[in-house]
Amino acid sequence: MKSITEIVKQTEFSDEDIVRLLAITDPTEAEILRQAAYDRATHTVGNNVYYRGLIEFSNICTLDCRYCGIRKSNHNVPRYELDKETIVNAALWAATNHYGSICLQSGERRDPKFIAFVTDVLKTIHEKTVSPELPNGLGITLSLGEQSFEVYKQWAQASGNPIGLRYLLRFETSNPKLFDHLHHAPGREKALQRRYQALADLRRAGYQVGSGVMIGIPGQTLQDLCQDIRTFQKLDLDMIGMGPYITSEGGDMLGEGMMEEKALMRLSLNMIATTRLVIPDINIAAATALHALEENGREKGILHGCNVIMPNITPRIVRKNYQLYANKPFIEQEPSDTNLYLQQSIQKTGRTVALNVLGSSKHWKLRTGL
Repeated sequence: MKSITEIVKQTEFSDEDIVRLLAITDPTEAEILRQAAYDRATHTVGNNVYYRGLIEFSNICTLDCRYCGIRKSNHNVPRYELDKETIVNAALWAATNHYGSICLQSGERRDPKFIAFVTDVLKTIHEKTVSPELPNGLGITLSLGEQSFEVYKQWAQASGNPIGLRYLLRFETSNPKLFDHLHHAPGREKALQRRYQALADLRRAGYQVGSGVMIGIPGQTLQDLCQDIRTFQKLDLDMIGMGPYITSEGGDMLGEGMMEEKALMRLSLNMIATTRLVIPDINIAAATALHALEENGREKGILHGCNVIMPNITPRIVRKNYQLYANKPFIEQEPSDTNLYLQQSIQKTGRTVALNVLGSSKHWKLRTGL
């Protein structure tokens, strides 16, 4: 049997190799995996960590995903929708503070009013953030769920920045039975194949395409996670956002429990590091959910191969109402406080915060030649 030291030096990995890496619990082997992923990231995507200022502008959702704290059937969360001025001001704050990119996220809606509102917001953000430091304006990542190809195109054109245009649409798990279990609720409108079609539509509409999974879902196996990585490859993703499954008080899965936190953290870091080794030139985000499990969790993500971080710049007054999972961190901090803390903690990982940089995926650049 190959040693972990031998496996991490490879550039091609069998399913058996991937499962071996995901299963690591021994501290010595875990450090070998971490160092290999960190070094692979340095070699392939460089020493930079890129900011995506996260603006959670609405928690109104028409879907009922069982794991989610803002699902339609949770009547205990106050609903909100930020107005255009507030969203644009948050984006301007990000530009002024040298973020380079933002991420607009909300509950999933497909009504014409919502689509038109997002279009208008995107146009205004682009118009107001073009500057000598950002000649193409802020980079934009959208995380607004499944939409039609026509809507994706409309939003792409409104963003005004084709080289900084991204969309994050996680498929959560590639196991069809597990996917159906997560979404089998009254009024559900999701199917795994439809999710894959949406990701293909995003590619066709010109986006850098991002997806990802939850790690540690009840009933999930290491083989499932291995197939998730294979699905990342099959979809030819440009960026990945994934994090641990943490129960939500507003969800419909509390009775199924969750992994013990220390074991879940280990598995999550193994998944990040293994993904970096298997697909070295993509962007991988350090999920805030890592920080919900352990202090400095996002920084540990960077040490395991992540090169993107998403500071929450949503106005503090509504941030507590966008809790997709329990114990979400940083809901009381002002953006300026988070900014200073992050810069200092990222520097401790040996990485550099890239300011006024779009931070587009190297995989996307190689794929498109842009």
